[in-house]
Amino acid sequence: MYPEDVLASASLFSELSRKDLKRLASATITRAYKKGDTIVKEGADAVAFYLITKGRVNVMRSGKGDGQSALASLGPGEFFGEMALLDSYPRSASVVASEDTECVVLSRFDFMAELRSNPHIAVQMLPVLSRRLRKLQQDMP
Repeated sequence: MYPEDVLASASLFSELSRKDLKRLASATITRAYKKGDTIVKEGADAVAFYLITKGRVNVMRSGKGDGQSALASLGPGEFFGEMALLDSYPRSASVVASEDTECVVLSRFDFMAELRSNPHIAVQMLPVLSRRLRKLQQDMP
């Protein structure tokens, strides 16, 4: 599978043209993680977006005391860290590989450089981000 096909599989990039997907894909790297590896740590600077191509991860958030609560389990085709592409706020959760995992990674730096030269990419992504936000609001108690 071509890197642009991997990105196209993520709803976040579903409205982008093949040309734009290729441009973004050229800025990605593939990283492998072993079971138990912490991929991102809650509270750390958010610097990249991750798209899972193999394996599974658990999204965890610190709770009261020393415990952590599981927020989600994600697998191939799912992604995390999308907000890191737009802001550099600290991570709101940790992500830990629950089995050997491979991710395509796009850094905020590379993404922003691409947006500066091709701002229409952001325009194409806005409806997708808006739908995700609406869904989150609907799911809130």
